[in-house]
Amino acid sequence: MIHAELREQCMHVHIRGPLTIYQAIDFKPQLLAALKGAHEAEIDLADVSEIDSAGLQLLLLASREAQIAGHRLTLVGFSDACKTIIETLGLSDYFQSVGSDTQNGVLQ
Repeated sequence: MIHAELREQCMHVHIRGPLTIYQAIDFKPQLLAALKGAHEAEIDLADVSEIDSAGLQLLLLASREAQIAGHRLTLVGFSDACKTIIETLGLSDYFQSVGSDTQNGVLQ
């Protein structure tokens, strides 16, 4: 489930539950619509229970779209499932470089 809410001129998007191939096709238009026109946004991943390569691709797409538009997108609250796939695929440096919530180089 995706819930988007504007808070103090920042679009806050909270993803809850699985983010897999089964949800990605439905989540893609919702996520991109929520981020469209938001000069600053954050995606909260704390409640993502499961994520696969399709879910990760959706996060990469959102990041790329924000960069192209010159907007700021921050990923925060990485669940254990998100940390595992990002670290397994060697994408920690990428997510840190796009403004993800990190502390001493570790995804939070």
